[in-house]
Amino acid sequence: MQQFVNFFTNLFSSASSEAYNINTLFLRYMILAGFIVLLVTSLVIIGAFKYRAKKNTKEPEQVFGNQKLELTWTVLPLLAVTFFFFLTVKTMSEINRPFQKNEKPDIVIIAHQWWWDMRYPKYNVETANELHIPVGKNLLTRIESADVIHDWWVPELGRKIDAVPGRINYTWIDADKPGVYSGTCSEYCGAQHAWMRIRVVAESQNDFNNWIKAQQKIPSFPKDSTAIKGAELFQTKTCANCHYISGTPADASIGPNLTHFASRKTMLSGMLTNTDKNLKRWLKDPQKVKRGAHMPDFLLSKKEVNELASYIEGLK
Repeated sequence: MQQFVNFFTNLFSSASSEAYNINTLFLRYMILAGFIVLLVTSLVIIGAFKYRAKKNTKEPEQVFGNQKLELTWTVLPLLAVTFFFFLTVKTMSEINRPFQKNEKPDIVIIAHQWWWDMRYPKYNVETANELHIPVGKNLLTRIESADVIHDWWVPELGRKIDAVPGRINYTWIDADKPGVYSGTCSEYCGAQHAWMRIRVVAESQNDFNNWIKAQQKIPSFPKDSTAIKGAELFQTKTCANCHYISGTPADASIGPNLTHFASRKTMLSGMLTNTDKNLKRWLKDPQKVKRGAHMPDFLLSKKEVNELASYIEGLK
């Protein structure tokens, strides 16, 4: 519920020049729409009281045509539409930053039901659902889909951009101040569409560089006996057939990359905070937690859940 409130609270907040231009245009449309609603409502109320029928009155005078009034309600809307047309074209030109045809993207985002695969090709880093970006840099971002149509949208950072199967779209992402910005898939994509959230962390260049270095490291093999058994279970229970963990035989990309899962603040694309309790709930019965998700129920015992959770929680 709090995430829902935060989303609409920040809907008109701008943390990038692109978002500022879009919000400014939208607010101007809202002002015009508000004025029209107020004008029409006022005229209806005035007409209802001033010209209402009275007792014992004859039929009122019938008036046909009023050239001045007709010109007014034709010319003024035409001028308003023309003004907003050029204002919209101007805003579109401001937010459509060009890029070179052969320019390599800084970030590649692949939408899945129901999570986000996020890659940094220049650094050979891959993560899921939580995007880190340096403040003050325009990052060329490629948007793709692995299954159905999705839509990337972080309101405070800019426009919506569709993720369409078989098609590649491009957009720019930047933030002019540090912070954590929330977004969501805004194209209905199935049962868990509402829980396909986005978390963008905008940080200083130094903090971003440190995060990249941490993501490039291979997690150390567990030393705790429970976690070691969990690592073995991860392979024998076919978790490795869907997930990738750097430095292990698990090299699939059907499900989220788990290499540094424990360093993320949320899990299941923002549905739950990343805690031991929530992870165990998920491993015990995935469909009860997020119905329709592609994670199967392996009918794990309580001991196996504890072992797997111990191993995954060590992936930092």
